[in-house]
Amino acid sequence: MGIYHLLWLIPALPLLGFLILAIFGLKMPNRAIGIIGCASIGLAALLTIIIGINFLTSPPTGNFYQQTLWTWFSVHGFSPAISFYLDPVSLIFTFVVTFVSFLIHWYSTEYMRGDEGYPRFFAYMNLFVFSMLTLVLANNLLLLYLGWEGVGLCSFLLIGFWYKEQENCYAARKAFIVTRFGDTAMIIGLFLLVKNFNTLNIQDILTKAPSLWQPGATTAFWAAILLLGGALGKSAQLPLQTWLPDAMAGPTPVSALIHAATMVTAGVYLIARMHVLYELAPVVQLIVAIIGAATLLIAGFSALAQRDIKRVLAYSTISQIGYMFLALGVGAWSAAIFHFMIHAFFKGLLFLAAGAVILAMEEEHDMFKMGGLRKKMPVVFWTFLFGSGALAAIPIITAGFYSKDQILFFALASTKGSFWLWLCGFVGAFLTAIYTFRMVFVTFFGEQKKEVHRKPTNSIKIPLIILGILSLIAGFIEIPKAWGNFAPFSSLMNKVMPQVQLAAGMENKEVLLEVITGIIALLGVYLAWQFCLKSPKVLYNFKTTGLGRFIDKFFFKGFMFDQLYDIILVRPVVWLSKIDKRDFVDRIYEAIGNLGLLLNKIFSRTQNGYLRWYVCGLVLGMAVALTIILFV
Repeated sequence: MGIYHLLWLIPALPLLGFLILAIFGLKMPNRAIGIIGCASIGLAALLTIIIGINFLTSPPTGNFYQQTLWTWFSVHGFSPAISFYLDPVSLIFTFVVTFVSFLIHWYSTEYMRGDEGYPRFFAYMNLFVFSMLTLVLANNLLLLYLGWEGVGLCSFLLIGFWYKEQENCYAARKAFIVTRFGDTAMIIGLFLLVKNFNTLNIQDILTKAPSLWQPGATTAFWAAILLLGGALGKSAQLPLQTWLPDAMAGPTPVSALIHAATMVTAGVYLIARMHVLYELAPVVQLIVAIIGAATLLIAGFSALAQRDIKRVLAYSTISQIGYMFLALGVGAWSAAIFHFMIHAFFKGLLFLAAGAVILAMEEEHDMFKMGGLRKKMPVVFWTFLFGSGALAAIPIITAGFYSKDQILFFALASTKGSFWLWLCGFVGAFLTAIYTFRMVFVTFFGEQKKEVHRKPTNSIKIPLIILGILSLIAGFIEIPKAWGNFAPFSSLMNKVMPQVQLAAGMENKEVLLEVITGIIALLGVYLAWQFCLKSPKVLYNFKTTGLGRFIDKFFFKGFMFDQLYDIILVRPVVWLSKIDKRDFVDRIYEAIGNLGLLLNKIFSRTQNGYLRWYVCGLVLGMAVALTIILFV
């Protein structure tokens, strides 16, 4: 199949980079480490682009390509393979993962300069990209699960990268444990699918499921809900969203990679890839939409109260993934994937630009201790502004407008949508504009409170410029249907995924809804300017009231989910552990250990270095042996 036979090289190149850096990294100069780390991802991105162009111009038979390398294992007819599957969905995800990850790696060569863990950082980052590529290219759910757990491992390693600080280790452990809840549900779901299909091959399951289950079937419900559990954990959606804000403890490039190209988008991919199951379980699909709507609202309100620039972006990611779940829940599969791609561009940009600001401010994260940076750091300011405009969905000129407004339209117009789902998304868009431009105005406008310590180099500026341009123009590949017929993205996705079904009479309301959401985004920007620059005392005076302090604290703590889980989960487990600390089982193992120590002391006395003791021991041993032989 021409260039397609090189598909295996896309995940293999980052894996090779990881192996080289893991084995030889400590003996290599930092420049060589950076080149290997970047080149392995850059070559994978280049190969993805070449394969993608070939896929679009000369699509393979059936609009997909499958490459089986070898059979993983075979047990009673269950034979999962190391096999990759390329279609429009996996192609889009692979492109975003490799391309955005390459820019983040390039940026990291400067950001991590001078860090003692430089080789370890790039080794982990390469392994992270390899795991995500395995996830999105896997032809079966078991191989997908290998990548799934790989990104979980790498997130743990990278969130706790600066492990000498205790809070970083806590954040890494929290991310790992919280996602375990979802992953446990997911693995049970895989067992259920194996039981019913005797395979985990994704395409076989999607083909056989409609003939095995009727829509609304109980088994389809449980399969879909269990897979949803895994998606909620990885994508930080209610009720498993609490790990993501704390994950900001890792280096900023790690945050960019987790939010833009790996980890949190895995849940979106899983649901989109297994869309047939969710169509057979309409109740679960509705749950997906409700969870997405609720999550985007809670995260949006929480972002309003944050002071740490990275935590604002973390909550915004939770919110934007909520929009993707909302789209998946109303059957707008291509809209969810479209927003995933646009989100990767502007969220990667925002995190990298925030990292440049943090470097310049000597690791200061508090926006209210910055200010006035637009003239001191013009490239960072303008690119950050482009990304913020895309996040807030500023109409016409930003890519985020085209992807987010498509989701809002389908939330109302789809046969599976509703006014209430649309209203949640609409309010979320308003909140997004406010907290996003609050961040812009506080960080880059007003009085400068701290001098710029370290100005960004080209290794930081160029990735920002590339992502900034994409944050503006990438949305034009999918203009609203009311504007014309130029929609190549959805045309590509619809070849392998069903089109969203619109309710009667909704086709002509698209422009009206776009005007409304455009106005609400601009209104949010205006309110952010009003309360952050023109009249900041109004908001300050409200926060000094009893109600204001309560609301601010409630939002700041993310609706108190951590405190709730601490009460109902953490404290009971700790209490039971303390009770169980001295149980009889522990005493058995302690006794075995103490016996070993006693025997060690006894036998060690025989090795005292005195020859006469050795001879005496030898004679006694011979006497005992002869006695046994002669008289027993």
